[in-house]
Amino acid sequence: MILSPSSINTIPRYKYLKQGEENKVIGELLEIAYKNISFYFKVGLISGICMIVGTIIGSGIFVSPKSVLANVEAVGPCLIIWAACGVLATLGALCFAELGTMITKSGGEYPYLMEAFGPIPAFLFSWTSLLVTKPSSFAIICLSFAEYASAPFYPGCDPPQAVIKCLAAAAIVVITIVNSLSVKLGSYLQNFLTAAKMIIVTIIIVSGIVLLAQGKTDNFKDSFKGSKISVSSISLAFYNGLWAYDGWNQLNYITEELKNPYRNLPLSIIIGIPLVTVCYVLINISYFTVMTSTELLQSQAVAVTFGDRVLYPASWIVPLFVVFSTLGSANGTCFTAGRLVYVAGREGHVLKILSYISVKRLTPAPAIIFYGAITIIYIIPGDIDSLINYFSFAVWIFYGLTVLALIVMRFTRKELRRPIKIPIIIPVIVTLVSILLVLAPIISAPELAYLYCTLFILSGLIVYALFVHLKFSWAQKISKPITMHLQMLLEVVPEEEVIE
Repeated sequence: MILSPSSINTIPRYKYLKQGEENKVIGELLEIAYKNISFYFKVGLISGICMIVGTIIGSGIFVSPKSVLANVEAVGPCLIIWAACGVLATLGALCFAELGTMITKSGGEYPYLMEAFGPIPAFLFSWTSLLVTKPSSFAIICLSFAEYASAPFYPGCDPPQAVIKCLAAAAIVVITIVNSLSVKLGSYLQNFLTAAKMIIVTIIIVSGIVLLAQGKTDNFKDSFKGSKISVSSISLAFYNGLWAYDGWNQLNYITEELKNPYRNLPLSIIIGIPLVTVCYVLINISYFTVMTSTELLQSQAVAVTFGDRVLYPASWIVPLFVVFSTLGSANGTCFTAGRLVYVAGREGHVLKILSYISVKRLTPAPAIIFYGAITIIYIIPGDIDSLINYFSFAVWIFYGLTVLALIVMRFTRKELRRPIKIPIIIPVIVTLVSILLVLAPIISAPELAYLYCTLFILSGLIVYALFVHLKFSWAQKISKPITMHLQMLLEVVPEEEVIE
């Protein structure tokens, strides 16, 4: 029902209103409706914990175990790395909780960097997120899906890279189309895939516990023998482990929707992320109950190998549900990152067309299509391990900078209200670890790709100067006809016209 002065008199309570009182009543009804909506959509402690667990657990735990082990080469250090990654994610999430309740603006790290350091670091975060971290994250997840989907058809050998890349590209196209067509369809798909994700995690953990109870502990003897411990190897192991924990900073995006956020936000973090950590450590222990370190490293898809050895003849369950899990992560990533592109377009940081809404579908279709197209470019030359390393390198630059912003604002913005105030030692630790994670691989095992990634981030300064700060008129002249033709092709309009 659309409220208007002419429709108000159809409500019995307001049937005999005097002329001119209709707008006042509309205001009252809207206020009541807003309160009712806020009540029904408030997220409690249990929902907050579930949101953290559901957001973090995705494709990473089925891909990263092999890469973490490859860097430290022994079971003991591998399990310690997984636990340490959980501790770091918890500390980082607590820092973001203080930031999220101190600066209640949407946009993730953008407003925090803006408040502490000004527009240039904030723009560089937006630039890097749009063109590096978000598309590479989507690409990694879809490549993981492709590996698990193709593994059963190539028993005993690795699937061809062409097959993996084609399957990943197909997944990107399907997910992009689904999210462009309907928000509701994308939401239903996400609910189904999240349930499937938790089923496979439970199957692997319970199977591992049963095997341990049966005495399958041979692979845990001398668990530190032959380990390779160096600053570089530990940093790269952390990169791969922290990829599996990515999403630890998501809950502060919905601070306004939390019931009693100043209590439930830190509690959700303190309960949710350690719960994920326990799941991840138990899953890795389950893998090692049936595979030696060498066998795990030789496996193309560790969960499939686990299923073949434990669940036979029902081993097909594992790749099927892992495929569902990775698709769920990819769908959720596309849904949220598409909105980031949309917001950037609305703020004028990318083409204005990317902030337009589909007339028929009411979805940010141009933003989602743009995001899918950039992701397909990433899967052509990249493989999962290299993409994870470069993704982690870029993302931890800004995680560290954002936590540093928290420390800076303790001294420069003392007037800001801090409903959640964590001990200063926590952001100091997270900042120092971030610096170590960023610098260690460059110093100990330098690669040109890290230099290219750094140069790309810094190239955002040129873009900012030309198109945001100076706002050259020739750029507007070029973008106007592009926007007009794409608008007609995609049947999209600015958000304000949809609202009207």
